[in-house]
Order: sequence, then C-alpha cells, then structure tokens
Amino acid sequence: MNAIDEMVRLLKRLPGMGEKSATRLCYFLIKSDDAFVEKLGESIRDIKKRISTCPICGSFIDESGCPYCNNPERDQSLLCVVEEPQDVMSINQSGAYNGLFHVLGGSINPLQGIGPGKLKLQELKDRVSEGRIKEVIIATNPTEEGDTTALYIRNMLRENNVKISRLASGLPIGGDLGYADKTTLIRSMRGRVSYSSVPDEID
Repeated sequence: MNAIDEMVRLLKRLPGMGEKSATRLCYFLIKSDDAFVEKLGESIRDIKKRISTCPICGSFIDESGCPYCNNPERDQSLLCVVEEPQDVMSINQSGAYNGLFHVLGGSINPLQGIGPGKLKLQELKDRVSEGRIKEVIIATNPTEEGDTTALYIRNMLRENNVKISRLASGLPIGGDLGYADKTTLIRSMRGRVSYSSVPDEID
C-alpha cells in the first residue's frame, strides 16, 4: 500500500466520505502548498488535546471554558436537550435560542445496546431538580430513537414542576439535527410545542 492508498483509506473513515470523495481530497492535499498542509496536520494532531467536554452540559469546549454554562447573559431558565455536542453548535448558530444546553451523548437504542443508563439522563434530572429550570426543550433527532428518548425524558420529568416542549415540525423525519439548515432550526425552535400531552405510544 503506497502513501496515496493509505491516505484514501484513512479519509474514507470520515462521515459521508466515499472512495471518490476521499481520493479527490487526497489529491487536493497533494497539490496544496506546504504551509497549508502542515497547518492542517497540526490542527488535526492537536484537536484531541485542545478540546474537552464540559462537565456540566456535555458540549465540546476548549481552554477558555464553556461558552454556554459560563455566560450569564444566556437564559438560565431554559434547558435544551440534544443528543450530541455538534447539535449544540447547530442550534446556537441558528440564533433562535439563548438558553442552556444538556448533551445526552446519544439516544436510546436497544438494538445497539444503548439503554437509558448509558446516557446522561440522571444528570439531566439532577439539573432540573435544582429548581432553576422552568422549561426543558427536547431537541433529540426526529428519528424513532430520538422520539423514544424524548418520551423517556418526558416521563422522567413528569413529576418536576417544569414545562416540557419538543421542537416543532420542520425537521425532516429520520434526519439528523446536525445537518439541518439555519432557517429550519429557527422555525422549529420558535414553533416548539408542549410535550406534556403527547401519548405514551408512538404510532
């Protein structure tokens, strides 16, 4: 295996990167100037060292700390629950939300052996139980696993004196929140609906 084959093999491990895309990117890097390639290599090498997870909300942070938990200008009474750290960035960049976040670390998926105990659900319950949160906005992905997780959260927080809402329609069924465009996220956030009266069973 030569250097090009090795690079293509590694690039194919990236999400959405097939054989042709990986090969195209490999040749782009070969033709790029040395300074760019060196800087890109340094950034890739250091990303795991420079980025960590916020112990409170679970989003990705750097040395400067969490821009969400540590920002007093954000609405401390709103808590948006998402599956993955990249969902935090998508929602925040939409400009439609200015509250706090809670990252679950995935969704309930029995087929893959992911039960409630493997997600940060107890941490969510603990945060809500502190009494400062007035509304929990469930922003799990519009998939079967996301809906199952949303129902679990609703039932878990049923006894807490807190409003529970879910992002409105506008997000594609079976889609991934991280790939939603800005306009769709804005409409979904502004049009969120009460989640307290949703049936326990999913059709």
